[in-house]
Amino acid sequence: MRALLQRVSRASVSVDGAVVGEIGAGLLILICAMQGDTEVQADKLAAKIAKLRIFKDAGGKMNLSVKDAGGAALVVSQFTLAADLRGNRPGFSYAAAPEEGRRLYEYFSGRMAAEGIVVARGIFGADMDVALNNDGPVTIWMDTDDL
Repeated sequence: MRALLQRVSRASVSVDGAVVGEIGAGLLILICAMQGDTEVQADKLAAKIAKLRIFKDAGGKMNLSVKDAGGAALVVSQFTLAADLRGNRPGFSYAAAPEEGRRLYEYFSGRMAAEGIVVARGIFGADMDVALNNDGPVTIWMDTDDL
């Protein structure tokens, strides 16, 4: 699985002009299931993200996890993280099939909630408008192949 994390002061996702998910301070997590991914990768990614210390402590150092900081997570499906950029037009054949991608997206969201983090979500497969205020900015790329 691949994820792009952005530490945010607030974020929201809208579909057809209606807000379907929003958070205050926390993480915007753009997530993509890749071919061959299973619950194992989703579990690994959720555990790592939940413990990742990228929020400031009282001394201003990045020393707190999203949970420690009292933040939430907005999880948004993002199959374009699987882009194959060998040509000038990206290909997405490395992404999991839509049914499997949806299942793993929902599973991952549940695993984040099981870590004790309040989770809001986008709508899988929808044309979404994501708004955010990147805090820092702090943006981190994660791939379970690297964990």
